[in-house]
Amino acid sequence: MSIVVLVIIGAAAGFIATRLMRIEADIITTIVVGILGALLGGLVLRLLLTVMGAMAGLIGAILGALVLIWLWQIYGPKGPRGPGGRRR
Repeated sequence: MSIVVLVIIGAAAGFIATRLMRIEADIITTIVVGILGALLGGLVLRLLLTVMGAMAGLIGAILGALVLIWLWQIYGPKGPRGPGGRRR
């Protein structure tokens, strides 16, 4: 990522962050806050994605298995059943 893009993104992030926190700051402080915030946020996000990646895979696998079991119960060897457990 080029320095110019980093400064532009940092300025935008710093501007938004200072407005959300209701802080009046000069342009240099706003850019520095935005760049440092982007670096810190990127590190934290990468750490969380690394840790949560395995957990997200497990949750996805469980949800997929639940959907398959549900489909098996509805359309499995016994076929679709109507109200009262009777075949349609």
